[in-house]
Amino acid sequence: MKTVTNTSSREAPFPLEISQLNAVESVRRVGPLSRSDIAERLSYSRSKITVVVGDLIDTGILEEVGDGTSTGGRRPRFLDFKADFGYVVGVDLGASSLDIAIADFKGHILDRKYMPSDVRDGPDAILALIRNIIIDRLDYLDIPPTKIYGIGIGVPGPVEFSTGLLIAPPIMPGWEAFPIKAFFLETFPSAVVIVDNEVNVMALGELRGGAGKNEENFLFVKIGTGIGCGIVCNGQIYRGSNGCAGDIGHICADQNGTTCHCGNVGCLEAMAAGPAIAGLAAKAALARNSAILAKYLEIRNGELTAEDVGAAASEGDRVANEIIRDSGRMIGEVLASLVNFFNPSLILIGGGVSHIGHQFLASIRRGVLHRSLPLSTRHLRIDTSPMGPDAGVNGAIALALEHVFVAAS
Repeated sequence: MKTVTNTSSREAPFPLEISQLNAVESVRRVGPLSRSDIAERLSYSRSKITVVVGDLIDTGILEEVGDGTSTGGRRPRFLDFKADFGYVVGVDLGASSLDIAIADFKGHILDRKYMPSDVRDGPDAILALIRNIIIDRLDYLDIPPTKIYGIGIGVPGPVEFSTGLLIAPPIMPGWEAFPIKAFFLETFPSAVVIVDNEVNVMALGELRGGAGKNEENFLFVKIGTGIGCGIVCNGQIYRGSNGCAGDIGHICADQNGTTCHCGNVGCLEAMAAGPAIAGLAAKAALARNSAILAKYLEIRNGELTAEDVGAAASEGDRVANEIIRDSGRMIGEVLASLVNFFNPSLILIGGGVSHIGHQFLASIRRGVLHRSLPLSTRHLRIDTSPMGPDAGVNGAIALALEHVFVAAS
């Protein structure tokens, strides 16, 4: 494993006075605001907000972007981030794919690159690939690396958020405690690098610009190669004491089930994630219990995917529909425990497996409703993520932007 020394102890590129930081966070979360809007939100006097905003304009962080509606006097001027103040990079690293975007300081994506990848190739190869893609796209956009002020990275494994280190990632051999932050600081010394679990990043994407934008308490459940849950509590990502909150894939769904890669028996992930769905379908095809699944197995040269099972179900295949219903039911029953405990107003289902058919979502809903208390589901919505594959990269951009500034000590 390559050893990378930490080139910086800096927590963020730009320390701000607390009053400035509060104003910046208000604009980041709400969008363009007038001086009076910011003052009202923060309970600042007119004279104080004038100084605070003036300093932020002078440093090039904020700019006036247009006039608001007059309430009797001069029309207020709206303030927003100056788009070219700096740039950030969002990286959504999945088990089998890579999505990289470069955004301006308002969060608008300027360039994006998606490609298949395999995290089992190890951190040296994958991170070098990410770095080279970023450099190539920055060159195309004519943006110097020193203007990158934040890099947000979502990874498919448990992350100790305070350090950005992966801890015992089950599907990422060689990534244990690899210094991802320091790796990127060598090339992007002006940036703050933030690493988080991919499901938290997707939940943040929905919170900032998706279906969770007006929700204070909701869950984002990703179902793909594994199963994980991002928790939004009181409008914030909840990570727990060490950063591993939401690892629902290893809750026991069946004490008599198959052995999980974590060593335990009957984990939800081992019973209902994409590989489990595909494995059950392959067994049915080989046993000649389903002519349609057998057809797909032949087309795929002996290897099925969850998407193939969804396609078979759409053709009316009984076995495929049973597999999907059983998987959805198990996921729903585990989520019911979370609903009874947390009482969210919204559950969003994302990941590649979420789109294998309406039967899957319907089964999840039934599982939740069957096992939850009536009061906890009275106003609960359960739906697929409207952002789809965009949630991860947009969440990574938001993650970077939210950590560029820090309160000055």
